[in-house]
Amino acid sequence: MKLYEIVNSLSLEVKTPSLDLNKEVTGGYVSDLLSDVIGNSKKGNVWITLQTHQNIIAVATLRDMSGIILVNGRNPDVDTLLKAAEQGIPLMVSSLPAFELVGRLYSLGIRCQ
Repeated sequence: MKLYEIVNSLSLEVKTPSLDLNKEVTGGYVSDLLSDVIGNSKKGNVWITLQTHQNIIAVATLRDMSGIILVNGRNPDVDTLLKAAEQGIPLMVSSLPAFELVGRLYSLGIRCQ
């Protein structure tokens, strides 16, 4: 599934509109612990988190993730937005809590890889 399909299906707010949403999403990963994401996420995953600082962009870049979805309507720091644009990591926001968002992603066919 392409990232733009998830954005459209879940009415996500794209915070990095200049970036390519045509990336293939190979699975999903949800965690707020950066070391957990580094150790367990996979290339192409979409990452669901409530963290908003710029270190999430470094982790997503390291793991070659397709994008990051922030939950609970959290907005990224300005530095995070700049880093996301620089590194090419699409950043989206959902007003849903993580549990509900993950359920909706699962119903779209996104699984943990």
